[in-house]
Amino acid sequence: MRIRKALFVLPNLFTASSIFCGFYAITLCAAGESHPDRYYQAAVAILFAIFFDCFDGRVARLTRTQSEFGTQLDSLADVISFGVAPALLLYKWALQPLGFWGLFLSFVFSACGAMRLARFNVLANRHPTALAFFVGLPVPLAAGMVIALVLLNGRHAQSVPASPIVPVALALSYLMVSNIRYRTFKETHLSKRKGVILLSLAAIAIVGGLLVQPAIAFFAAVTGYILLGIAEGGFLLNRRRIERRRRRRLARGKGRTGVDDDDEAEDIETYA
Repeated sequence: MRIRKALFVLPNLFTASSIFCGFYAITLCAAGESHPDRYYQAAVAILFAIFFDCFDGRVARLTRTQSEFGTQLDSLADVISFGVAPALLLYKWALQPLGFWGLFLSFVFSACGAMRLARFNVLANRHPTALAFFVGLPVPLAAGMVIALVLLNGRHAQSVPASPIVPVALALSYLMVSNIRYRTFKETHLSKRKGVILLSLAAIAIVGGLLVQPAIAFFAAVTGYILLGIAEGGFLLNRRRIERRRRRRLARGKGRTGVDDDDEAEDIETYA
C-alpha cells in the first residue's frame, strides 16, 4: 500500500519540477538587464520545464496513477512554466522597448496560453480517451518557439529589435487559441509504415542535432511541428468543406432539412 501511495507522488514530482524551472526562469528574467546571459539561462530553464512536462503524464500512465488532481496540477504548472515565464522572457528580451504595447503583447501571449489550457481541460473531460489531436497549438510548443529564438540569439546577446518578434508573438498567441488541430502522436496502434516514418524522423532529428548547432535543430523541430499542424489543419478543413457540400447536395435531392444544424453540431464536437 505504501508503494502504491509513493507511485502516486512520482508523476507529481515531475510536475513540481516543471513549476520550479518556470519559477526559476521568471527570477532570471527579473535580473536579466544587469546580466544579459540570464535570458539564455531562463530559456534553458524553460527547456528543462518542457522536458519534465513531457514525462509527468507518461510516468502517470506507466504507473497507472492518473488522477484528476494530476491533470489539474499539470495545467496550473503549464500556466506558470509555459504561459507566464516565456511571456516575461519575451517582454524583457525583446518587447520592453515598446513600452505599454510590449507589455500588453506579452500579456496576450500568457492569456492565450491560459485559455488554451482551459479549453484542453474541457475537451479532456468530455472525451478522455478520444484526443488524437490537440485543438490549438500546445502551450509547451509555443513556449518552445520563444526559447528557440532566444537560444539562437546566443548566450551573451542582451536583446534584439522588437519588430521581428512582434509578428511571431502574435502568431503564437493566435495559434494557441485557434481551431487548428495538431497531432498528439498518442495513437496506440501504429502501422509499420507510420512506425518507420516516425523512427526515421527521430533519427534525422538526432543526427541533425549532433551535426549542426543544437539550437538550430531545436528551432527546426518546433517550426516543423507548427507548420505541419497548419498544413494538415488546412487540408482537413478543406476536406470537411467538400464533405459538407456533398451532404447538402444529397440532402436537397432527398428533400431533407436541418443539415446545417447537424454540421454545426459536428464542428462543435470536433473543434470546441
